[in-house]
Amino acid sequence: MNFVIFTAAAIVVIFAAIQLNKYGDVISQKSTWSGAMVGTLLIGGATSLPELTTSLTAVYIDNADIAVGNMLGSNVFNVLILMIFDFIYRRRKVFNTVEQSTHLPVAYTGLVMTALISAALLWRSAPELFNVGIEMYLLVAIYIVVMKTSGNPEEEADEPTSSITLKQGVTRFIIAALVVFVAGSALAVYGDLIAKETGMNASFVGSFLIAASTSLPELVTVLAAFRIMNYSLAIGSILGSNLFNLQLLVITDIFYRKEAILNVADPSNITVALLGLVMIALTIFALQRTAVKRVSVYAIPSAVTIILYFTASYIMF
Repeated sequence: MNFVIFTAAAIVVIFAAIQLNKYGDVISQKSTWSGAMVGTLLIGGATSLPELTTSLTAVYIDNADIAVGNMLGSNVFNVLILMIFDFIYRRRKVFNTVEQSTHLPVAYTGLVMTALISAALLWRSAPELFNVGIEMYLLVAIYIVVMKTSGNPEEEADEPTSSITLKQGVTRFIIAALVVFVAGSALAVYGDLIAKETGMNASFVGSFLIAASTSLPELVTVLAAFRIMNYSLAIGSILGSNLFNLQLLVITDIFYRKEAILNVADPSNITVALLGLVMIALTIFALQRTAVKRVSVYAIPSAVTIILYFTASYIMF
């Protein structure tokens, strides 16, 4: 029954998060709020709300491993989504068609941030300030600097919003957010019960089962971008979402009042953090290398990424 409820909650999260994205887009188009930045934050916050809700619920039930694993696992799963599509459409050589200067700064920022998380997990007793790990303050500082020095994020072309008014958009956005809040909370609670009843590692449950569930809205976004051959949007949405998720990890640490959350997280979370490091490094390699003629050679980074993900999943399980 726990698996049934967990699966049902995951399905609800997916559909509700898609609606969040849809009505968030309506609000960003039809409101008089400061265009690009508010719209981007709203959409980014909408697609990341399942991760935040799930991790905060995990903190509430005192399961730090699900809270941390969900955030790190979501980032890993996001890169996996991108690499799976890259492998499927390998003949199009997606990474060779986009502008490097647009995505490399964000990718390198993600690499540095993930390295900080990995170092804190390996340290096990990293310094903390007000019960929040010092690495969290560094994550926020890096994020602010990068956002200030980079240009406006790339936006998706406006789509027709039919007859939906701003008021209807706001109302439906709030309803979808409440649904995500309830279903996301259920994911954490029943994920915790599954871990206890089956003996599965809580880090595995958070990093792979829950993270995959909360990251499926990003899969929909990437699929839509690939269908219209807007590969820059696909890559940008994944890299940007990952940076946003790490800021949500900061919020999770703030609400975990006992001590710095990474200091109490199970050492098995290091596997996910290091996996994230390698996967981002492979993404950077795919972005930086010059055009490759042979499709089989081009597909190596995405193939290696996919193999690494499922190998790590097996090890964690």
